Amino acid sequence: MNSKKPYLVVVLIQTIFCGYFLLSKVAFDRGLNTFVFTVYRQAAATFFLLPFSLIFEWKNAPRLSFTILCKIFLFSLFGITSTLNIYGMGLNYATPTLAAAGSNCVPAITFFFALLLREETVKIGTIPGNAKVAGIVACMGGAATLAFYKGPQLRPLFHLFKIKGHQAHGTNGKTWIKGCFLLLTSNSLYALSLVLQVRLIKTYPAKLLLTNLLCFTSAIQGFAIAIVVERDSNEWKLDWNVKLLAIAYAGFVVMGVSYYLQTWIIEKKAFWVESCWLEDFIVFCGERVKNRC
Repeated sequence: MNSKKPYLVVVLIQTIFCGYFLLSKVAFDRGLNTFVFTVYRQAAATFFLLPFSLIFEWKNAPRLSFTILCKIFLFSLFGITSTLNIYGMGLNYATPTLAAAGSNCVPAITFFFALLLREETVKIGTIPGNAKVAGIVACMGGAATLAFYKGPQLRPLFHLFKIKGHQAHGTNGKTWIKGCFLLLTSNSLYALSLVLQVRLIKTYPAKLLLTNLLCFTSAIQGFAIAIVVERDSNEWKLDWNVKLLAIAYAGFVVMGVSYYLQTWIIEKKAFWVESCWLEDFIVFCGERVKNRC
């Protein structure tokens, strides 16, 4: 049973992310600024995790050296803050279907970085090696199919929210290329972070406190970026609506719960498990969003 725990946990994580994709899409359609969203969700996660970090890990946590703090700062900047902001920007130039297809490439990109950093090996001609190569080909083929093939429309029995179509920009070639580039950059940074997180956890194994520090650091970084990009004070105001619900869900559940579980999985050196299961749930989310566009 213990050997199956990572797989069961990753199903829970991706179920959480499925709800996040749908809620955040609705919130963005209702006018929530993507940069402001990043700041609020990371701040919410920080406050949510703080008491648990102090109670369960503060006394026995390793000492925070200057080197570790620098690693946390850089990992947060490129693995969380930049990933979230660039992904939000990409959604302004691409369709949700393209975004979902781009996320399906994460397993292949993660595998590439794992090979590059010698966290993974491939022996061509052996059954495990051939299976890995076949998996990468299937992954890229699935992403291309999701992006370019338009199948029959799925009609759910009910809708909690109506997801609007993509109206932010036109669908000309330049816009499409810009959206592809931003989404690919975001997914590449996320894939790289999955691999590098293995080394970060080895350096600082207090998973709960590490997650809290990453959330806090990314909230500060996101705020510094947001006040430069978005100067309208009205964009920072929140009401009791789906925007607040999306922020609370993203902060408390996605970052507060699933990101901690993700660090637990990666500690087992199973970053490939986390990345590969992503595409299965993206298909469902992408289909739900696509059918309303």
